[in-house]
Amino acid sequence: MAEDTIYAGFDRAAAAVADQVVRWRHHLHQHPELSNRESGTAQLISEHLRSLRFDEVRTGVAGHGVVGVLRGGRPGDRVIALRADIDALPVPDLCGVPFASHVVDENYPGGPFPVSHACGHDCHTSMLMGAATVLAGARENLPGTVLFVFQPAEEGPPVDERGGARAMVDDGACADPEPTMAFGFHVTPYPKGYIGYRVGNQFGASCLIKIVITGRQVHGSTPWMGIDPMPAAGAVMTGIGQLYRQLDAFDPITVTIGHVEDVGRFNIIGERVTLWGTIRCAIETDMSEAQTRLETLATHTALAYNCSATVEYLQDVPAVHNGSRWMAAGLPTFRRVGGGADKVGGTAPTLGYDDVSEFVNRYGGLYVTLGVQDAELDDSGMPRPAPGGRGLYINHNPHFYADDDTLVTGVRLHSYVAYDHLSGTLVV
Repeated sequence: MAEDTIYAGFDRAAAAVADQVVRWRHHLHQHPELSNRESGTAQLISEHLRSLRFDEVRTGVAGHGVVGVLRGGRPGDRVIALRADIDALPVPDLCGVPFASHVVDENYPGGPFPVSHACGHDCHTSMLMGAATVLAGARENLPGTVLFVFQPAEEGPPVDERGGARAMVDDGACADPEPTMAFGFHVTPYPKGYIGYRVGNQFGASCLIKIVITGRQVHGSTPWMGIDPMPAAGAVMTGIGQLYRQLDAFDPITVTIGHVEDVGRFNIIGERVTLWGTIRCAIETDMSEAQTRLETLATHTALAYNCSATVEYLQDVPAVHNGSRWMAAGLPTFRRVGGGADKVGGTAPTLGYDDVSEFVNRYGGLYVTLGVQDAELDDSGMPRPAPGGRGLYINHNPHFYADDDTLVTGVRLHSYVAYDHLSGTLVV
């Protein structure tokens, strides 16, 4: 069958499933689940894949991960892994849609938390479910195998639990058959339908920071009889703002403390303060130096206040790397999906992370972005609010939103990339 006929079939099938994709997305948005708690989401996914008569549907992978195996009807040795993340965030939903989330997780460690899909994983999940429908309907024309990898805990599991992409790999999610390419994409506040990419690191490297500063507990009326760890914690956080001066100014790095946890009350000086945060590096090799500088800062600052400090680095995530040869092979596919070169373009560097790197860096492949908001590009190629639109809201903001009409583009993007890799067009 001619390739133009294949693509036209994908477009018809994507249009036919578009309304269902929107319904899935609305359901997931209203019923978000935090990392390592995605049981209802996993059930929805697995039931759908089984209804399509997939060759295999594996559940319970690294928690609530689901892997569907679809073997094509034509001979071929290539295997593509299409990945979507399925977890939500502890962020309130203020995006203003009728299907907004009102979920509160009372039992999650550190909670209770409001829960929402403020990062857009509801879109990722529903679009890959739609692509499963499209590709299952065309399986007789697929010269190889498609793995549908629905990954839990991309946002990071609770610190005392395992989870995420590395756990899926360790549990053999892609061991049989092993991919010859991995692919995925992330929704972003760029113009609707715009496919963005970077050659090199699409997303940065990341780690989770845990700093425990210990003093000596005492009544709030007699601070001289104990050792207050709170001023040391404040000094550490102030000092973090100067770490950039100790590192190469031309390689972006950020150190953020997002949560402060103490064990005192209004009239008690507690024994310890725990700082939770993250380091992000555009260049992965800078991570060890940033960690060393932060540990020196924390331990020596604590000593200056007669306290002690321990520093741990957890949940390290490598940068997502798009190789130049892979991108050269993928751009014709992206332009075909987008409808022209003006719908596909380079994006600015970001210190966001995504543990899809565990798949892309291991098996080869690509990770790109898909615009889903009321935006336009300025003369420098950066997004700005489109006149009369809803504005721009970055992922993880309570007001983050995604346009339903763009979801069909994501279905087509998965389908085109899968076919082009299996048929030998998108290979290196």
